[in-house]
Amino acid sequence: MRPTVSPLAVWAGIITLYLVWGSTYLGIKLAVETLPPFLMGFLRFLAAGLILAGAVALRHRHTIRRPSAVELRDSTIVGSCLMVGGIGLVSWGEQTVSSGIAALLIGLMPMWLAIFARVFFRERLPLMAVAGIATGLAGVAVLAWPAGSVGDVDPAGLAALIVSPMAWSLGSLYAARKAVLPAPVLFATGIQMTAGGMLLLIAAVLAGELTGFDPSAVSARSWAGMLYLLTVGSLVGYTTYAWLLTIAPLPRIATYAYVNPVVAVVLGWLLLDEPLTGRMAAAALLIVVAVVLIVTGRGQIARPVPPRIGVAVAPGPARGG
Repeated sequence: MRPTVSPLAVWAGIITLYLVWGSTYLGIKLAVETLPPFLMGFLRFLAAGLILAGAVALRHRHTIRRPSAVELRDSTIVGSCLMVGGIGLVSWGEQTVSSGIAALLIGLMPMWLAIFARVFFRERLPLMAVAGIATGLAGVAVLAWPAGSVGDVDPAGLAALIVSPMAWSLGSLYAARKAVLPAPVLFATGIQMTAGGMLLLIAAVLAGELTGFDPSAVSARSWAGMLYLLTVGSLVGYTTYAWLLTIAPLPRIATYAYVNPVVAVVLGWLLLDEPLTGRMAAAALLIVVAVVLIVTGRGQIARPVPPRIGVAVAPGPARGG
């Protein structure tokens, strides 16, 4: 039985989720202006992971047990999919693609979850979800189709932002269906963040980001963006989500999936002067409709997973978001 909480408190939490996770795309855009993307991810998630895992271990110091080798292995696999393949590629893609477009493409994560659940686990796809997938692909086509204008999307950045939710979805499904993760769930997420952060450091080295890197050349705006992602995006956003899972119906919480992209597009337009063209508006409409159809059609078959860039999280009985 869920604890009794006032409807006002529930909606305050949900609106916090809308704003926090919708704004993380803006935070990433600011951070990667002068911070290399993979290095930024390393700094962000190593710190967030150590803080979160350390706080949970301290709170449950009399009952928590040390993770096994299998749990550490699976946490690293999940962290690599979510942090490197998911968030790392978003950060890289946002170097050349607007935060609004990035949010729209990542907002299609429920589509990839539905597709991969069908491919790998033979999960049933209701007709409404199939219609949503088709609508979502149409939205991607509207964004990606060459239009011969200066506002066209950079192909490499676009590709990274299409692959990113695929990696996030695969990591999420692995966590939900196959992985053995430590308990409690916040502790597991902290380990995923820490492991993913270390892997992002390797990615930064392989990408040559440390060659000639000068911390003094990083702008105050980029440091502020990274600090926002670390504190508000990762820690506040995730703890709010975890709290909501204990007191609110999943369908209501899942509305973040189609509100966050809209919040990100509006913030990018208002604060970064990013273009808000008719083409983007059409793609946004298609993508939001697609997510609504997919989330509704699947009937919450799987626990919703955040399609935004604020926190490392994967569904599954051993963690909780």
